[in-house]
Amino acid sequence: MKKTCRLLIIMLLCFITANTAAAQKDSTSIVKKGWTFGALPSIGYNTDLGFQYGALAEVYYYGDGSTFPQYKHLMYVEANYTTKRSGLFRFFYDSKYLIPGVRVTFDLSYVPEAMADFLGFNGYRSVYNPEWGKTGETGYLSRAFYKMKKNFFRSTADFQGTLAGDLYWNAGLGVFHYGADEVNIEFLNRNKDEDKKLPTTDQQPTLYNYYKDWGLIKDNELNGGTHPFVRAGLTFDTRNRPNNPNRGIWADAFLTYFGAFGEQKEYNHLTLNASFRHYVPVWRDNIIFAYRLGYQGSLWGNTPFYMKNYMATLFTKRANYEMLGGANSLRGIVRNRVTGDGYAYANVELRVKLVSFRIARQAFYVGINPLFDIGYITDPVELNRSETELRALTAASGVDYNDFFTSEDGFHMSAGAGLKVAMNENFILSVDFAKALNKQDGNTGLYIMLGYMF
Repeated sequence: MKKTCRLLIIMLLCFITANTAAAQKDSTSIVKKGWTFGALPSIGYNTDLGFQYGALAEVYYYGDGSTFPQYKHLMYVEANYTTKRSGLFRFFYDSKYLIPGVRVTFDLSYVPEAMADFLGFNGYRSVYNPEWGKTGETGYLSRAFYKMKKNFFRSTADFQGTLAGDLYWNAGLGVFHYGADEVNIEFLNRNKDEDKKLPTTDQQPTLYNYYKDWGLIKDNELNGGTHPFVRAGLTFDTRNRPNNPNRGIWADAFLTYFGAFGEQKEYNHLTLNASFRHYVPVWRDNIIFAYRLGYQGSLWGNTPFYMKNYMATLFTKRANYEMLGGANSLRGIVRNRVTGDGYAYANVELRVKLVSFRIARQAFYVGINPLFDIGYITDPVELNRSETELRALTAASGVDYNDFFTSEDGFHMSAGAGLKVAMNENFILSVDFAKALNKQDGNTGLYIMLGYMF
């Protein structure tokens, strides 16, 4: 916790704000006008990705202030890298005013990961042995055992217009490109002492290597692929503001069609997404009960293994939407732990404002949010091998079938609390800590980032 506090203090001290128009204020609040610029070092920590360093900036335009705290234009730029060799290079734009009557969002992101999480398919049906990946533990095999190399490029453009009242239509298009492979051990071992080097995959295969050898990952999906997509759906939105609402509902349902080419034609597929978010004021603006219910399922076609964890969304607010498990879905649970062709989840928070104050014409508040997350696989991945075949294959590899597979899944749950420091209701520093309620889902997770999870 001391490390968390020091990081938070550093981030607060690094705020840079500049306004091109004067701020108006009455007896109760500050109203922003014109342009507001917020920038800080992208310093953070994520249990899944390690310590993060880089820079980010957000530019808000509020016009004459009549829409505040809702902005008219938002531009966001970030570039960072982490100690676990994960990066992010991103540009994001959001506005309801670029095209009159249409909300436009644009995202361009590149996310390279030298050691992305890969824990198999179908939740508890794939046994997780955390000691195999932790140095110093009895039974340690390799820090790379539950890892793979994954580089992700995304370009999306989404549009939203009004049908009637609070009901909106949505349409979008874009392209995903995944590069997938086994962990590059030689690269990770550069300039390291012998006792700190990872074993090569010849010495100790990773789970990705085993799945490749056992045929659970097909040859035509082993190294990723390119997938253009189109999507369309409906949104019902009565929230009083887009970032940090204190009342209202946001519900959506949409279809996404992903294309594929050449040897990957079998991976053309159609997915259905539905979510329901509700923000209920318990005591004025000081205590808000917020919850999110969500579902994603494949309606037609086959999803390549490297896309099974990507949660499609109509509004690409975060850089990474890999689910279930981790900062974007089930906090405290190992990232990508809950992998299936269909899954449902819920997040519950009680958002409590502790204190509000002003610094240099900026409005701040500090709050806490006790939280509970739960997920469940509704449509398991069909494995390419029967249990009999897998028992024979694991034996041929010199490992025990029961160390890798079981017959039952279940609910994946975690609980914890968060700390929030908000500036002008939009720029929100977030620290969430949660613990998995089942050891098969991991232990604890700590996440320092921007914004509420939902």
